[in-house]
Parts: sequence; C-alpha cells; structure tokens
Amino acid sequence: MAPASIPDRSIRICADRGGTFCDVHASYPDPENPKQRKDIVVKLLSQDPGNYKDAPTEGIRRVLEIVTGKQIPRGETLKTDKIDYIRLSTTVATNALLERKGHKHALLITRGFKDLLLIGNQSRPKIFDLNIRRPPPLYSTVVEVDERVTLVGYTSDPKAEEHAVQFDEDGKVVRGYRGRGWDGQGNAEGPGEIVRGLSGEAVRIMTRPDREAVKKDLQKLYDDGYRSIAIVFCHSYTFPEHEREVGALAREVGFTHVSESSQLLPMIKMVPRGVSSTADAYLTPILRDYLDGFFNGFDEKLRDGRLRSPRVEFMGSDGGLVDLNNFSGLKSILSGPAGGVVGYALTSWDEKRRHPIIGLDVGGTSTDVSRFDGRYEVVYETTTAGVTIQSPQLDINTVAAGGGSCLTFRNGLFLAGPESAGAQPGPACYRKGGPLAVTDANLMLGRLLPDYFPKIFGKSEKEPLDVEASRSAFEALAKEINSSQEKELGLDEIVYGFIKVANETMCRPIRALTEARGYATSKHILASFGGAGGQHACEIAELLGIKTILIHRYSSILSAYGLALADRAYELQEPSSTFYTPENRSSLTARLDRLDAAVREELKRQGFEGDRVHTERMLNMRFEGTDTALMVLSDAKDGDGKEDFEAAFKRVYKAEFGFLLETKTIVVDDVKVRGIGKTFDTLGESVFDEVEKLDKRPVDRSQADSTHSTYFDKLGRVDDTPVFLLPALEVGDVVEGPAMIIDDTQTIVLIPGAKAVLTSKHLYITL
Repeated sequence: MAPASIPDRSIRICADRGGTFCDVHASYPDPENPKQRKDIVVKLLSQDPGNYKDAPTEGIRRVLEIVTGKQIPRGETLKTDKIDYIRLSTTVATNALLERKGHKHALLITRGFKDLLLIGNQSRPKIFDLNIRRPPPLYSTVVEVDERVTLVGYTSDPKAEEHAVQFDEDGKVVRGYRGRGWDGQGNAEGPGEIVRGLSGEAVRIMTRPDREAVKKDLQKLYDDGYRSIAIVFCHSYTFPEHEREVGALAREVGFTHVSESSQLLPMIKMVPRGVSSTADAYLTPILRDYLDGFFNGFDEKLRDGRLRSPRVEFMGSDGGLVDLNNFSGLKSILSGPAGGVVGYALTSWDEKRRHPIIGLDVGGTSTDVSRFDGRYEVVYETTTAGVTIQSPQLDINTVAAGGGSCLTFRNGLFLAGPESAGAQPGPACYRKGGPLAVTDANLMLGRLLPDYFPKIFGKSEKEPLDVEASRSAFEALAKEINSSQEKELGLDEIVYGFIKVANETMCRPIRALTEARGYATSKHILASFGGAGGQHACEIAELLGIKTILIHRYSSILSAYGLALADRAYELQEPSSTFYTPENRSSLTARLDRLDAAVREELKRQGFEGDRVHTERMLNMRFEGTDTALMVLSDAKDGDGKEDFEAAFKRVYKAEFGFLLETKTIVVDDVKVRGIGKTFDTLGESVFDEVEKLDKRPVDRSQADSTHSTYFDKLGRVDDTPVFLLPALEVGDVVEGPAMIIDDTQTIVLIPGAKAVLTSKHLYITL
C-alpha cells in the first residue's frame, strides 16, 4: 500500500494491556472508499522482554507497518503524523497495588491522628479467621502536622438550622452559633476564626500550620529520599486551605507528586479519603514512569496536550475517557476491564427491549463480571487487595479464574487458581516451562486447536502451542489423583473436572451481581468476551439458566474495541451539608447549575460542545442518623418530574434495602455533575432487530474447514466435531452444536443443543 494513500491524522488506535495479552484495535480510511474505515486487530504478549520493552508501543508499531506498508525497525521513534488518537487502558497501577510494588511515599496528617489509617474502620472481613493477616499500610512513614479545624455545632442537633452560624452572601458571620456548647461570648464553642466551608458548614480554625516547622519536616523527608507525599487533614473536604498551603510548600521543596485529599476527593469520612490519597501517592508515580516510557517511543507531538490530534486518551475506572492531565493512579485501578464493559454495553444493549446484560470477560489472569441495565453501574467505595478506595468505579466483580489460572490437586480437591501462570512463563503449552493452567485443559479437551491458534511461542516467536507438554504434565497429575482414590478416573474426566471447577468459580460473581441483589439470573443475556470467553460461555450460561449468549466479532479484543466507542468524561463534585427540604431545593439546584456550566466549559476545551455533551446531575443522599449514602440520579418519572431528588432517593433506597425510614429527614452529603462528550453518533440497529429480519439458513457440515476430536460434558469425546472458520461464514448462517467456530483471535465452543446465528457483528447463540 502506498504511504501517500493514508491521510494525515486518520489512524485511530486503541490498546488494552492486560495481565497476559495486549490487544490492539486500529481503524483507518479505506484507500479505495475513503468514507468507509478498515479495521486491524493485533494481539501480542503483554511481556516479552526478549523481543520488546513495551507491548502497546510494539502493537502500535506493527499497526503503522501494516497501514503504511513500510518496515519500521523495533526501537525506532515512531512518527505520529498519521495518527488521529491513541486510547490506552492499562493495568499498571492495578498490578502495582496487587503486588505491593508502588512508590515509597510519606503521609502528612493532622497531629493526633498518626495511626488513623492503620486503625482503619475496624471492619473484619474474615470474622472467624484465627490468624488475621492485616495488609500493611501503603505509606512508609508518617509526619504529624500541628494544624486543626473543627466544625461548629454537633451532629444530629434537632434544631441544627436554627442554632447554626449565619453568614451573609460574602461569607462573613452575621450571627454566631447559639446551640448547646456555645461559650456565651464568641461565635462558637471556643476561640478561633469562624469561616464558611465549601459544604456550607461553619468551620472554626483552632490552629493554623506553622509554615517554617512544616517546611523543615518536608525538607527532612526530601533528604531521606521521598519524592511523593499524601496530605490528609481533618475536615479538609469542606476546608481545604491548610492542605493547599502544605501542598504548595511541598512542591517548593521539590516533591514531584503531591496527593491532597481535598483535591482528589472532597468527601466526608476521613479514613476512606485518607486511604485513597495514600493509594494515589503510591500508584500515580508508577503510572507516570510507565507513561514516560510509553511517550519516549513516539515523537514530541504526541505528548503536547494542546494538540487535538495526535492525542492520547486514557480509560478511567468509571468507563469514561480522560486526558493525560486528569489521569491518575486512583482513576486507573479498573482501567483495563472498564473498556470491555463499555464495549459489550454499547454493542449488546437494545433500548426497545431493555434486556439486562451480564458481561463475562474471561482473560488470561482473571474473570471480570459486570451488569448493564441501560446505565453503567458505578460504586463509590471498593476494596482492592485489602485497600478500601473511595473513587467512582464501574461495579466489576473479579475472580482469579482465567486462561492462565494454575490447576492443582490439594487435599483431595481440584483447584483452578487463584495463582496465575501470567504471560511469563505462561501455561505449560506456551513453551516456557510454565505450570498447568486452564488453557492446557482446554487444549487437552480439543477446545483449542494448535493449527489455528496464533503461532507466537518459542524462541523464534513462530512456534505453535505445545500439546505434548500439556499431556505429559496432565498424565503425571492424573497418576497422583488416581493413587489417592479407589475409582480410577480417565484422563479426559480429570481434565474436564478442572474445567468444571473453573466454570463454577466464574459463576460465583455472576450470582453475586444478580441473585444476591434480587435480579433473576435467567432473565439476563450473557455477553461473553475476553480471549478465553468463547470456550466457557455456553457451559456457564447452561449452569445459570441463561438462554441467550452474545459473542461480538471482536470479543477477544473487546476491551480494546470498547475504547474506540467510549465517551470522554469529566466530573466535578462538591461537599454539601444540608437537609433536602422544599426550602433548600432551589439552592441545591443552583449549585448543580453552577457545576453543570463548569463541566460543559471543560468539555468544550476538550473539543466537545452542543448536542455532543450530555450531563448527569447527582446528589449523594442519606437518611439522617444513618451511615449509608447513595449517589442519586433523578428520573423524569420521579415525583413532580422536575429533578425531584427526594422521590428518586426513596426509589433507589427502597430498591437497595427493601424499606424506608419514613420519619427521618434526608441529608445531602455531596453535589456532583458528570459530563459526557459523545465520540460517535450511532452504532446502527441492535443485534436483536437484525436477528428478527435475517434470512436464516443451516450450515452444512461439509462447509467445515476441518474436524477435530473434542470432549463435551455428558457426551464424552466427539471425534468428528466440525470446525468452522468465522470469516468463511456468511450473515444468516446457522451453526448447530456440537461444533467449534474459530477466527484469528478466538475459539468458540458450541455445546450440544446450542444454535449460533451469524449477524453482521455478533454470534447470536441460543441454548
């Protein structure tokens, strides 16, 4: 292909670096028909130090070679003039947290609270465990800062609004506090300047930080080799000035990363706010180091944030794209799986039928499960590797069962995971001397075919999967298993036993997201993706009573494909401390309007305006006296239909907990606006509409590319299982199980009784 035929700034590249594989999806204008775009898919190992330093950079190099038709030597700086954008999702921060390989950092905290994050919130997840191993804190040292502010008044004062300090419009005190504890002289319970906090609460400044003393402490930390710090002060969510002051001093001293808790997440509750800040100080420097290495592989233009194109965007944990300035360790914890959720949600959802969907992402190291019912399900507090983090993330349940999960036999039990073979050394069949894994089991059962599997193994990166290595390892394991029991099991039964255990492990988080929350699992549709998804989808659906499965054409790289469909997101949040009453409703609406305008302004700066911008306005609400706040988005059907948050809160609370506290007033803890910049117009008709209209015709077995001996549950080995090539099938073709459908990056196993219809973008499977 002539290089001149590709216009400048026209190649769109999305790369998802997972635990085992790095997937790259790219599109560019078809030189023969510039209005159409052609797709390229590249799959490579996430780590292969013998051949390349960084997998996404190597994947992009291969894409540029294919598109431009020119050889580009490894290690050469890549030119970006042909690139429109690069979108990345990365598990660098997640892995650093899981493996505890983050950046050494110090915690600066209000004097007297030195051990606060160590004590935590007293939760005991394993209450009957006799040997509790508490994960150590992320920070390496603590410095106490002599500063203190307090809130005027007390919690749950029945006459709070009557007793509260009254301010004028400029924030000056008009009348002091008049409730219990007032000292009878000043404006509060004791001496100290009174100011109005961001949440509207009156704040009494008891001690301001001593700049000289703080600077001395910071200099000592700097001299000891610290370059990253987290600052967590009492009540900084509503009064952030002391944190800002100390943060500015730290930057003067030379600290390269400063996490101020009030800037990261201005939310009440000091423990999760503090842990989140230490997680950010622990992970962001690692992420920045990785991104520096990534940018070094390209020319200068890519890093220049002022350019619209070429540009780099990152997938945030909440399913929205952010630019380099807004990307941090905290926002990247679920960066990898979030792309897949966006991918299946946008390609499987049907607005008319509104069938809820379960996303099943079976990767190399783990399986991620999520649910989509017209809106992304977001949680604001999650625990990853024993660290409870407060940050908006898609509600994704992860279990350690994937293609690379190690298979072992211990104490008479078949185990799949949680240990993983990863990409280095990988499963036994990867020719690197690795342990037995789920991939080996699928290979032995005939569910993976070496002839069709990418030949990227061995020293030359050109060898196929090694069946003999899997066989000899399984035979040794079978001997061990049979020696410990009376009834001798055949090799296939043993291998399939491990697959059953892995399947059941993958079903567990699906039940947690559906049945445990009052949704019937069988009424969902299963959208299966991830490299190993197609080998397990039919059996998992059968276990759960699900009748319809959707497998996208790009399902094995759907996390990368989802990046191409994702929207740009930007959000602002402010603390609040008001009751939701008819009198306060207008002031809350005014605050939402102000945040809404600021969010739209930022998205305009990023290139999105007019009808391409959509905002979601939310209040974080709870019943007074309770600890559980819910982030509420009002619906046109709620109450009077004019952003009636009270009716919306009661609807959401009832659905979550099954009852209402009718006598309690409602407190608003936070005000939040999330802006979304649409990156595409429409994805065309839904797969369900297409299936209804299609002319369906059964595919004859003679059209199979080959046959293979494959093992199925209850049926045993089917020696002549037909193997169909996905690119050779046409839209409307119907394949009946038992069969296998294969393309360059995935193998889909159809169990007996399953029927697959090929549509333009999906395999639509019914059981």
